[in-house]
Amino acid sequence: MRDKSLIIIAAVVVCVAAVIGFAVGRKSTPEPRVTASALTQPATPGSAEPAPAADQIDAIRRGAAINQEIAPPLMAHVENTDVKRNRAYPMQPPTIPHSIDNYQIDKNSNRCLLCHSRANADKFQAPPVSVTHYMDRNDQFLATISPRRYFCNQCHVVQTDAKTLVANNFKDIDTILSEEHDKKAN
Repeated sequence: MRDKSLIIIAAVVVCVAAVIGFAVGRKSTPEPRVTASALTQPATPGSAEPAPAADQIDAIRRGAAINQEIAPPLMAHVENTDVKRNRAYPMQPPTIPHSIDNYQIDKNSNRCLLCHSRANADKFQAPPVSVTHYMDRNDQFLATISPRRYFCNQCHVVQTDAKTLVANNFKDIDTILSEEHDKKAN
């Protein structure tokens, strides 16, 4: 009984010390003050934060002041051309080159497998699901799609005409090697 009361007292002392330490720490670090005019005026060249360029991401606000309401961007259109895009890196899940609106993908049904299952891929001229989708977490092959790979749109996304938000100068290894080969040839 006496040990229980000592433990409770020790816990209370630790909590009080933590609260006091937090309060002292907050008072010793002054918070920067932000005025209403600073929120509505764009940053000047001499200020700490430069104004973002029009084509850069600006924390969802796209350069608009915090007190202004802006129109949402237009939804990107699905490219329904059935033309496969190249992959940007090894093991990247391929993008879906057609619309999947109204496809049912749930625990009872997977509309993707109507065309892309190994049994039907030839019939529908669709690329079959990779053999990796038939492997469990212990790399054992299963007779059906692995439950880990059943929900296709966890990894695969529809190709759209959305404009690039962030500049990207990625080059795959084949491009880099061919550029080096061309430099050596010249």
